[in-house]
Amino acid sequence: MPETSVSLVSIWLLGVALGLTACTVTCLPFMGTWAVGRSDDGRVAVPDTLSFLAGRFCAYTGLGSLAGALGAWFVQALAGGLGHLAFGLSCWLAARWLAWPRRAGASAGCAGLRSSGLASPFMMGVSLTLIPCAPLSTLLASCAASESWLSGMRYGAAFASGAVLTPMLVLIPAAAGLGKVLRSNASWLGSWLRYGAALVLLLLGGKRISLLDESWAMAGCLLCFLLLALACLVSRSGKPARRIIPIKLLG
Repeated sequence: MPETSVSLVSIWLLGVALGLTACTVTCLPFMGTWAVGRSDDGRVAVPDTLSFLAGRFCAYTGLGSLAGALGAWFVQALAGGLGHLAFGLSCWLAARWLAWPRRAGASAGCAGLRSSGLASPFMMGVSLTLIPCAPLSTLLASCAASESWLSGMRYGAAFASGAVLTPMLVLIPAAAGLGKVLRSNASWLGSWLRYGAALVLLLLGGKRISLLDESWAMAGCLLCFLLLALACLVSRSGKPARRIIPIKLLG
């Protein structure tokens, strides 16, 4: 029993080390871009951050459980590049969400759009955990050696609880705050920030997928770019015309 406790503490410390170092460097370009693009609604910065970290926690716990149940071949399959594909697709979906115009209508529709927006950081959090790194490989090797899905789940949860202690808790809201300041100082930057963030996520996702197959990445980027251009056109054409209110002259 003491040995298991020591192992859990060691794995938790491994997760803390990842969260304080490599996690921040790897995740900030993606989640920072998303936060700046979403900064038109200041209320979503903290929920987006928590959604992203919840995705990482769930994914680490699930991966640990699968590694404990399926063994070493699962670890080898994960190293085959599945994570790059999953993360590239999640970036493209996030870009699509940022670029597509929001409906100004019923409150229920706005609530639905807000909840669907929270899905993008969750998916990015999940897919980022699928990209192999040294701490993750160590975790999965320990889970596979346990030969138990329950032990693997405990190891994964311990690792995840350390990994979520990351500067991203502060940096994502800070990026959203920067975008909000830019919008307030120059209102015309609003759409540029949103579509610019979508374009950056589109390119970053294509870069990840190109690690597997460059032709897939080029075709996907072209398709997403066309959808992005279509979203811009729809957004421009969907703006209501200005109403001219007649003014009666007093005389």
